[in-house]
Amino acid sequence: MMRALPVFIGLLLVSCYHREKKSIPYKKPATRFENNTYRKVADIKTPSGFKRITNKTGSFGEWLRSIPLRPDKKVYLYNRLLKKNQSAQFAVMDISIGQKDLQQCADAVMRLRGEYLFMQERFNEIVFTDNNDKVYRWQGGSNRLLFDQYLENVFDWCGSASLEKQLKPSPDVDLIKPGDVFIKGGFPGHAMLVTDVAINDKGEKVFLLAQSYMPAQDIHIVKNPMNEKLSPWYVVKNG
Repeated sequence: MMRALPVFIGLLLVSCYHREKKSIPYKKPATRFENNTYRKVADIKTPSGFKRITNKTGSFGEWLRSIPLRPDKKVYLYNRLLKKNQSAQFAVMDISIGQKDLQQCADAVMRLRGEYLFMQERFNEIVFTDNNDKVYRWQGGSNRLLFDQYLENVFDWCGSASLEKQLKPSPDVDLIKPGDVFIKGGFPGHAMLVTDVAINDKGEKVFLLAQSYMPAQDIHIVKNPMNEKLSPWYVVKNG
């Protein structure tokens, strides 16, 4: 069960609703790692004195660390146009977003969780509900084409409001772990996924956040605009 964290990051956790005034024409991403030296989430360096927490073998947290990163840090929209604001991301996950304006903030969280369970062949655990409590249960086994269609249906009918109800609340932000979600359900709302956590000898923790946004766009690891020295890591603080 994924958990919703009980705090919101004031300047960061904003509405998923956003209108792009204009976009830059699509350019083919770089084929070499000329802009991003990190090939997967696990390659992102921790702050001095911090070490990544241990994830169980086969866990969602271990899988999140293995997600490949694009060589090009640019974020593209579903329509293959560049997002106007290119200042928010530290790295971009090498995961498709489709060609429809569907995979937005909460959808990205559901996409990553669904992909993990699909790859683990834990098909009976792939279940999402909409805001009217209608159940969307995956029943197609290992059929990839049908799974993509299933996800599009989920993205169409489920969102931050329904996902917030489906998640299990976490009792304390100090217990943060990969796979937890910062979420403010609503119409609109926003959701961000904790993709990694590190700890130092004092027991202090830092974490990485990933998001999509509106319009649907590449899932990306966000920078920390409040602490450039720590970025892209965030420090765990109650409130």
